Amino acid sequence: MDDLPPPLLRPAEVAEVLSVTVSQVYTLMRSGELPALKIGRKGVWRVSREALEAYLAELEADARARAR
Repeated sequence: MDDLPPPLLRPAEVAEVLSVTVSQVYTLMRSGELPALKIGRKGVWRVSREALEAYLAELEADARARAR
């Protein structure tokens, strides 16, 4: 994860890291599953690097729990 550009990521960058579509990233952000910031009147979405890392850690923990 050290190759991610700090401090805020665009939805397209998040999609690339997660290997999903940008549409799926917007769904995760809107649902609150992936914490994100909505900036300005136009509603530009950004995800902090820390939020993405925490989300990935949670996914990994859930996967380990299911494997038991």
